[in-house]
Amino acid sequence: MQAVAFHAGTVRMETRPDPIPGPGEVRIRVRMAGICNTDLELLKGYMGFSGIPGHEFVGVVDAAPDHPELLGRRVTSEINLGCGACPTCLTTGPRHCPNRTTLGIAGKDGAFAEFLTVPASLVHLLPDTVPDTAAVCIEPLAAALEPGQQLHLTAATSLLVLGDGKLGILCACGLRMLCPDVVLAGRHEAKLSIAAAQGVTVRHADRDALRREYSPFDVVVEATGRPDGLAFALDLVRPEGTVVLKTTTFAPTSINMARVVVDEIALVGSRCGDFKLAAAYLRDGLVDVSPLIQAVFPFAAFPDALAAAARPGAMKVLVEFGKE
Repeated sequence: MQAVAFHAGTVRMETRPDPIPGPGEVRIRVRMAGICNTDLELLKGYMGFSGIPGHEFVGVVDAAPDHPELLGRRVTSEINLGCGACPTCLTTGPRHCPNRTTLGIAGKDGAFAEFLTVPASLVHLLPDTVPDTAAVCIEPLAAALEPGQQLHLTAATSLLVLGDGKLGILCACGLRMLCPDVVLAGRHEAKLSIAAAQGVTVRHADRDALRREYSPFDVVVEATGRPDGLAFALDLVRPEGTVVLKTTTFAPTSINMARVVVDEIALVGSRCGDFKLAAAYLRDGLVDVSPLIQAVFPFAAFPDALAAAARPGAMKVLVEFGKE
């Protein structure tokens, strides 16, 4: 099979043997995959990654020795592969298994390849009404919806999302179902307009202007992708409020923890989310991800796709397999 591999900050197109599914696994022929900001951070050195990246994808099951009912089905997959035997896996699932691997991120080759293997237990069948270009966004949409599963958000919660990149827009559009008055703050009018078209209140990310217009927020979701995003969020949350952390960067983050202690602010890490919930949002048209799609490249042109995704202000770039 043809695959893209990251090694020590370099990108290589490689020919590798087709993977063989192990016990309880299925093999998926990838149809489409999305380039995520995390992939760009991996290329910079995040997680010390070396291998095949990619964790946002749609494909068709083409080998399923232990699960023939899945053969030929259009699917995506969750990304956390647990050991299945530890107390964490047996009680809360694989997401925080101490022995886990993560598809395309840590210890498990990912979706920038013609084939991949995953445990059948992680596979999700896709609604027929959701096209590949939308279904490939299930993983980031699930992550965007996760604060609503972690916190008790209501219509009375004052909620600010910081960052008008792909994840910030998805957070604001998705969490609007719980907090109708959610505010999205960013620096790019064209991007903010995507959320505004879906009913989100948008503002320029000016700290002083936000303070003048709004009282400190109950909850701030930090999705700027910037090392200084957390400090910005702390300036806009009320005492005893909550900051939800979505940013992962290779660059370190430095903050004054004393203010967190004195104001008794809760910091909540938020990573992956519920794929079933995200698929239902897409099926029912609760969030429209199509305006986030900037371009679709054939897999053979992956270097061009990666360059497009790395440009400042880029939106979602997809690669499609089997197209020239």
